[in-house]
Amino acid sequence: MRIEPFALERWFAEVEADADIMLAESGVRPLDAGRFDTDPGELGYVIPTAGDPEFRETIGAHHDRSAEETVFTCGTQEANFLAFLSVVDSHAVVVTPTYGSLSAIPAALAETTDVPLSDPDWTLDVESVAEAIRPDTDLVVVNNPNNPTGRSHDEASMRALYEVCADNGTYLLCDEVYRLLDEDPMPPVASFGRYGISTAGVSKSFGLAGLRFGWLCGPTAVVAAVENWKDYTTISPSKFGQHVARQAWDRREELLAENREHAAANREVVVEFLEEHDLSWSAPDCGTNAFVEVPEGFAGGESFCRSLVEAESVVLAPGEAFDRPDWFRIGFGLPQEELVDGLARVGSFLQRHA
Repeated sequence: MRIEPFALERWFAEVEADADIMLAESGVRPLDAGRFDTDPGELGYVIPTAGDPEFRETIGAHHDRSAEETVFTCGTQEANFLAFLSVVDSHAVVVTPTYGSLSAIPAALAETTDVPLSDPDWTLDVESVAEAIRPDTDLVVVNNPNNPTGRSHDEASMRALYEVCADNGTYLLCDEVYRLLDEDPMPPVASFGRYGISTAGVSKSFGLAGLRFGWLCGPTAVVAAVENWKDYTTISPSKFGQHVARQAWDRREELLAENREHAAANREVVVEFLEEHDLSWSAPDCGTNAFVEVPEGFAGGESFCRSLVEAESVVLAPGEAFDRPDWFRIGFGLPQEELVDGLARVGSFLQRHA
């Protein structure tokens, strides 16, 4: 198995540590640990290693699945990784642009077909996905709401896509890490039926990335295969992560309302900035990410982002990391004072290069 370097993470590893402002972080600003009870008792393995049965029952029920159809992981990244190992054998279809691991890992395991979102509105074209599905297609992969564009695919489109997959005996995996930032979240794909798989966690919507806590909900056979693979990766989820994540879930109405308000206020700050500088973007309707077109005068996203970080110590994410070189990703979930400072620096840079 050979996998391509994770372009986005390699970019961050190169520039993030020495930069003043991270303007490409993809989640809501981190919550303070002081808001939770942080004593889980003895720091041993979580037993059973799939996660606390009562908490799994709670998360499973949210997805119309049982505890046995739910497994806890070390972040959504592990949930996706284990799902791919468990399901992908011959062929996968991936809706792009998307988070790098959602395309790179299936491509390392089998033949893949990428189906782009429709420009200029970044909408999901169900017919195009259907045309890409083959008799041997194991899995279709969608990130909804989408990273990097911040656009949501509506419930009708997702249900239509599920029916296409189910008719072919193909699983539909939806990475739903931003779903709960929506004011009116659509039902999770795992609730659609036998072939639906949902992955998510507390990193993005809850602002608790440091917990490294996620989950997968889906068919019993898939969950069993995921647990088998998990015995060879992390064995159990983080006990500390599970302890705090349970509290966050119990308080989700309070925390999510706070985070939605924060994201909405920051979005307006970005809108005002883009209008001032006449820049086009993907007009996100959920989450804390957006694609912005690279200004004229630069060879592409990497050229623009590298020049910016060298001149202003502000990190943006080049579109090349998403196979879209004419764009860059901005994250607006950070504390608002940092966002305002970062945008002011970007504005100064743009004025000098006008």
